[in-house]
Amino acid sequence: MLHRKFFMAVQAVIFACLINVIPLIAGDVEKININTATAQELMQLHGVGPKYAANIIVYREKYGPFKMPEDLIKVSGIGPKTFEKNREIIIVEEPPKK
Repeated sequence: MLHRKFFMAVQAVIFACLINVIPLIAGDVEKININTATAQELMQLHGVGPKYAANIIVYREKYGPFKMPEDLIKVSGIGPKTFEKNREIIIVEEPPKK
């Protein structure tokens, strides 16, 4: 009985991991353009809540559009670990000209 519960627990963990990995493998993850994303869109990044989303928007308004994804580290509160967690979904495209 104990082995069966253990086996079921292991299966549940594997299933949960696959649910998170399959979209990454399939390429279904929506990319986020940090030069045009709204606060709501920025909060889809791992480790980015309302405060850091606001910091990103304030930074790009003050200094202009990001030139490369790595520039996100220049934003207060966004460090290398947060950037690395999001590296695959961050894109940088020029915002439309006004």
